[in-house]
Amino acid sequence: MTKKAKEKHLTLREKILENIRDAIISGSMAAGSRVSEPELAERHGISRTPIREAFRQLESEGYLTVIPRKGAVVSAFSQQDIEEFYAIKSILEGYAARRACKNLTDREIDRLEAINERLRTMADQEDVKQFFKVHNDFHDLFIKASDNGKLRVMIKNLVNHFQRLRLMSLSVPGRMIISVQEHAKIIEAFRKRDCETAEALVRTNAEYGGKVLMNGGGNLAAMPLDL
Repeated sequence: MTKKAKEKHLTLREKILENIRDAIISGSMAAGSRVSEPELAERHGISRTPIREAFRQLESEGYLTVIPRKGAVVSAFSQQDIEEFYAIKSILEGYAARRACKNLTDREIDRLEAINERLRTMADQEDVKQFFKVHNDFHDLFIKASDNGKLRVMIKNLVNHFQRLRLMSLSVPGRMIISVQEHAKIIEAFRKRDCETAEALVRTNAEYGGKVLMNGGGNLAAMPLDL
């Protein structure tokens, strides 16, 4: 495959990925809906190879379930799935924050502050896709500073599989700016080297993401943050 053909192949796959993600997040493709490989191939005028690759990626992120000889369907998440994911995420990330609190340099804490200011701008612009990407950078920075490779891999594998839930939570109106406010408190705890508070805040941040989804995205202002 030539370089140009490879770039086109990757572009098509990314386009399909984005289209399907958007449709699932917006609700236009409901849980249990079948996603047709032949239909997508015909619509985009391409072979099935990039579509199969996109399906595998979306399955790893929790958007699709690929059933042998039947095709792909939009995955369904139960209340229990949401509760369990955010409970585990809160424990792992909270522990990472406690360890990171001792290791983060002043320069790294300044970087967290700069990332959070970028997030504030994106929240004001309601740019949830870009917010989601930069939001990952914020968490990755302090998780890396925990200096525990196995912990980092565990968190990465967990959050990758539940990307859909995390994006849905951030898509709830008002959620992004609350996330920025939560981050500001976490940064303050890091600056003070208050490791206990940093862990508690990160755990609350994760748990709150689950509450937003289980609450159906209702009135965020009325939901207790317990900070």
